[in-house]
Amino acid sequence: MPDKQKAVEEAARECLAHGGPDCLTNPRIPMEAIKRAFAAGANSDEIAAEMRRQRG
Repeated sequence: MPDKQKAVEEAARECLAHGGPDCLTNPRIPMEAIKRAFAAGANSDEIAAEMRRQRG
């Protein structure tokens, strides 16, 4: 199982790279990253917070 923080960072990065919540490109890429983050114990609030941090 991947490290939780790394999985959250990856999920946020992929979501931002692929059009955010609207998935403007291939939706499978960010969704797979989000699944890995959830499997590592993360929740959607943690991913959203990391997306804000990476944008900033």
